[in-house]
Amino acid sequence: MPKLKVKTNRSAAKRFRVTASGKIKRSSGGHSHLNAKKNRKRMRRLVSSKIVEGSEARRIRSYIPYK
Repeated sequence: MPKLKVKTNRSAAKRFRVTASGKIKRSSGGHSHLNAKKNRKRMRRLVSSKIVEGSEARRIRSYIPYK
């Protein structure tokens, strides 16, 4: 009997990437519109990607088992 495969959560697969060292990388929201009132420092911070840590990373890893 073959081992059951786990379905990938497609929304999570589009939002998160796994780095070469196995960390979970995500991008920030809130930098696509209403930008006139956000200052340059804030926009720079929002555009850069972040690393997910702790229990959140463990949960996300279960959503994307084959990435």
